[in-house]
Amino acid sequence: MTISKHWFQRYSRNFAVATLVIAFGGLLACGGGGGSSQPNTTPQPTPPAPTDTVAPEITVNGSLSFDHEQGTAYEDAGATAQDAVDGTITPDVSGTVDINTPDVYTITYTATDSAGNQATATRTVTVVAATPTGPQAIDADKWFHQTRLPDGNAWFNGEVQHYTNRLDNSYVSDGTLKIVAKKETFTDQNRTKQYTSARLNSKYAFTYGRIEVRAKLPEGAGTWPAIWMLGKNIDENGGYWQTQGFGTVGWPASGEIDIMEHWGNNQNYVSSAIHSPSSFGGTVNVGGQYIGTVSSQFHVYSLDWDADKMVFSVDGVEHYTYAPNDKNSSTWPFDADQYLLMNFAIEPSIASSFSEDQMEVDYVRVYAPNAGANDAPVWADEFNN
Repeated sequence: MTISKHWFQRYSRNFAVATLVIAFGGLLACGGGGGSSQPNTTPQPTPPAPTDTVAPEITVNGSLSFDHEQGTAYEDAGATAQDAVDGTITPDVSGTVDINTPDVYTITYTATDSAGNQATATRTVTVVAATPTGPQAIDADKWFHQTRLPDGNAWFNGEVQHYTNRLDNSYVSDGTLKIVAKKETFTDQNRTKQYTSARLNSKYAFTYGRIEVRAKLPEGAGTWPAIWMLGKNIDENGGYWQTQGFGTVGWPASGEIDIMEHWGNNQNYVSSAIHSPSSFGGTVNVGGQYIGTVSSQFHVYSLDWDADKMVFSVDGVEHYTYAPNDKNSSTWPFDADQYLLMNFAIEPSIASSFSEDQMEVDYVRVYAPNAGANDAPVWADEFNN
């Protein structure tokens, strides 16, 4: 084959160029693939911060629970909080204390950190009724003021007073009940009388048990305090149980138990008596004893009553027992509920110098039959309100 000079020159020139390009390319590849001893200065990404999942810790300042007296100012001691990430946090506070209303109130403290973790703590504040000062009314759940004149004109036995429901005549203070008789002109039920006092009926009635009343008595001729009992079934106008629909029989069929009577014209002699259809009024069923300090000291007047007998005593010293051999409706209407009465009557013979006196009662307690020395009463008033 004949190769022309023109073809040879053309293609030999092209071959040389191609050879040069290949040789140069190989040089570049060799230089780039052998690596470099220079450090890598490319910036690296910052690792993400760890997630905060721990709630703050709350510390409540002061007590977590306490009583607060009604009517006195209240300032909450607050709380503090610490967080591992955010440091000190001020908790939010919710809840209020109404110092005028006895109740239980809750104050809540809530601390929230920047990650949304939340912790709570609480304080309980119990607002308690303020300690009463001055005369307080008797407990109306336990006692009833008997004020109605039973015959519309006067009380029995010639008593000359009005019985009232005023604090002037009966109140509780310093842990005792005071039944106060006063010389004063007072009009009630269209009748005007010159003396006032109080007569209380218990709203508790019972059959059998031990009754104890610790009391200090008034003194002076014409004063007549009494601690006694009547059958719940007595039909006496204005008596508590009569107003509740229990009045079915008259006196003395209801039975009357006089735990303590004291007449100021026989100072320091304490009497106990039983009135029933078999003997009433000037009853033969009576006994008593002299106690030299009835008006200057407290004494415990008590009755032990069971199905067989009644035993009366003062400070544990017995002075009369009633135990009829033949127990029937005439001698023993005492197998049904009786209720307690306490009153301070004024006799017509009251001394002209009398102006005011009181029977002071420390407590009234009723125990179940055969109660032991350590048994609690089944009903009582300690007069602590």
